[in-house]
Amino acid sequence: MKTLLKKKIIIPVLAVMVLLTTTAYKSDFFEIAKQIEIFTTLFKEINMNYVDETNPGDLMDTAIKNMLADLDPYTVFFNEQDVEASRINNTGDYTGIGATVKTLKDKLVIVEPFKDYPADEAGLKAGDEIIKVDNIVVADFKDDAGELLQGASGSKVNVTYLRQGETKTATITRQEVEVKAVPLYDMVNETVGYVALSKFTQTASRETANAIKSLKADGAKQIILDLRGNPGGLLVEAVNIVNLFVPKNQVVVTTKSKVEKYNRTYTTQNEPLDLQIPLVVLIDGGSASASEIVSGSLQDLDRAVVIGSRSFGKGLVQRPKPLTYGTQLKVTISRYYTPSGRCIQALDYWHRDEKGNAVRTKQENYNAFKTKNGRPVFDGGGVLPDLELEESKMSTLAKHIEDQDFIFNYATKYYYNNAVTDLMSFQLSDSDFNDFNSYLESNNFAFKTKTEDALTKVLDVAKEEELDDDLKASYNALISKLNTVKSEAVSNNKEQLKTLLENEIIKRYFYREGLYKYFLAHNIEVKKATSILTNPSEYNGYLNP
Repeated sequence: MKTLLKKKIIIPVLAVMVLLTTTAYKSDFFEIAKQIEIFTTLFKEINMNYVDETNPGDLMDTAIKNMLADLDPYTVFFNEQDVEASRINNTGDYTGIGATVKTLKDKLVIVEPFKDYPADEAGLKAGDEIIKVDNIVVADFKDDAGELLQGASGSKVNVTYLRQGETKTATITRQEVEVKAVPLYDMVNETVGYVALSKFTQTASRETANAIKSLKADGAKQIILDLRGNPGGLLVEAVNIVNLFVPKNQVVVTTKSKVEKYNRTYTTQNEPLDLQIPLVVLIDGGSASASEIVSGSLQDLDRAVVIGSRSFGKGLVQRPKPLTYGTQLKVTISRYYTPSGRCIQALDYWHRDEKGNAVRTKQENYNAFKTKNGRPVFDGGGVLPDLELEESKMSTLAKHIEDQDFIFNYATKYYYNNAVTDLMSFQLSDSDFNDFNSYLESNNFAFKTKTEDALTKVLDVAKEEELDDDLKASYNALISKLNTVKSEAVSNNKEQLKTLLENEIIKRYFYREGLYKYFLAHNIEVKKATSILTNPSEYNGYLNP
C-alpha cells in the first residue's frame, strides 16, 4: 500500500517537473528562433537595400563582436586563422620565423626574437618594423598580417623592415618553433633552485617536473616557482603541476556551471614528485588563470608561501566549441574554485559602470575562507600573496608608460646607442634614467588621472548650478597642484621604472633566458624568496595561523 502511495505521489511530481522543464526549453527555443529570424531578415534587407555597397563578412564580424562584447572578454569568436593561433598558444609549437610579433595598423613590430631561431639568425631585432612581407604591403592587408609570416617548414619569406629609420630587407627560412614553457631553471645558491614557468602549454608539467628533478640532482633543497607574467593556459596542466607537490587524490580545483556536465572536480591523479621540499611561488598582476589555480591551490593547501603582488583575478573557465566552416567559439562555461572554496574572479562583467567597463569587486565585499591550516584567505580579487611586496605592485604611472610602449621604444633606442657585454653587472645609471625622462618629455608623454576626471565632473556640475565662478579659483589651484604631482611622478617612481627598463634592455642583448639569469642575482622577489626558504622558522611561520 505504501509503495503504491509513493508511486502515486512521485509520478505526478515527475510529470510536472518534465512538463516545466520542457515548457522552459520550448520557451527558450522559441525566443532564440524568433531572434535569429529577425536578425536574418534584417541582415538580408541591409545587404540588398543599403544605399552603398556593403561587405556581408565585415557586417557579420561586427555584429558577432558587438554581441559578445556584452559578455566577458574571454568569450570570443575565432575565424579559421584564429583557430590555428589558439592551437599554437596551447601546444607551444608552430611553423614560422620564431619571434613574438605585434600587429599594428600599418606594420608588424618584432617584440622578441627567440634565440637561435630563424628571425634571430636572419638578424631581426626587437623594435624592427616589418612593412612588407614578400610582395604584400602590411598597411594594405586587411586581415591579421602576422599570418603572412607563417608557412611550411623550410619555405622562405622575404621581409622589408624599418630599423631606426633605415629600410632593410631579410630572407627568412621558416621552421618549426617550439616555445618552451620553462625558459630557464637554475640554482640560486647551493640549496635553492629556481624554475621560471612562462605558460601552461601541453608540456608545462613535464618541463617543470624535469627542471625540479635536475635541480634536486644539483643539490636543491628548496624551490622557487616563478609564475610572474604567466597568463595561464591549460587547466589540466595547472592541476598536474600542483600534483608535483601534493598527494594523489587531492582536490585542486572545482568548476561550477549552469550546464551540469561542466560541473567537475579536478583531483591529482599521480604520485607527487616531492611532498616535503619547501616551496615559494612568485606572482604578480600578470599572473592569471592557470597561474592562479596553481598559486591559489598551493596557498589553500598550505604547501607553498606565495610572494609578490596580487594576481590578475581570472576565475572563469572557457571551452572551445566548433562552428561551421572551420570557425570556433571560445565560450566561458563555468567559474572555478580553489580547494578552500573561493573563486578569485576580480571583475564583474555582468555589472558595468557608466562607461560600460566591468566593475571590480570591492574589498569590503570579499568573502573569507580558510586554508588547510586555518589561515584566512579571500575571494573576489585575485590571489593575495602571503607576503605582499610593494616593489611588485605596478604603479598607475608605470602602467601608463608601459602601455604606451615608452619602455619598449626606449629600450630599442638604448640598444643602438650602448654596448652591454656583462649581463650580471648591468645596471641603468642615473644619467640613463634622466635621459629616459627627457625621452618621455620629447615624445609628449601624458596621462590623465581619475582625480582629474572627478574634478572635471565637479566643475561641470558647478556650472549647471551656476556655482563655477565661486569654485573656479579652488578648481584651478587643485589642477595646478595635481600637475605638479604628475610632473614629479616619474622621479617618484624611479626604482620601478628603472627595473622595467633594465628588464626590457637585458632581453635585447641576452634574450629572455638572460633576463631570468639576471633575476637570480638581482631580483628583489627572488632575493626575498631565497631568504625565506633558507630560514625554516620564517617559512613555517607563513604557513601556520
